[in-house]
Amino acid sequence: MIPQQCSMILSPYSELYDMLIPKDNLLRKINELVDFSFVVNELKDKYCLDNGRQAIHPIRMFKYLLLKTIYDLSDVDVVETLEIRFIF
Repeated sequence: MIPQQCSMILSPYSELYDMLIPKDNLLRKINELVDFSFVVNELKDKYCLDNGRQAIHPIRMFKYLLLKTIYDLSDVDVVETLEIRFIF
């Protein structure tokens, strides 16, 4: 089940993103250039909207897979990397 996660509540510290992440950072460029809503559209018929446990949002999962591909990481490496520095 995908809850109503389409609207994202931003952290009060989100302005730090602009100060800390360089403008030429690859992941920042990808995030600014790509509209990831296509992932939800492609997978919406695979999720039950009103039954079952809440799923991790498909866009977040897609971004995890993108990180794995770009940086050639294992599943464990992705989890460890995200624990240390939350990139997306």
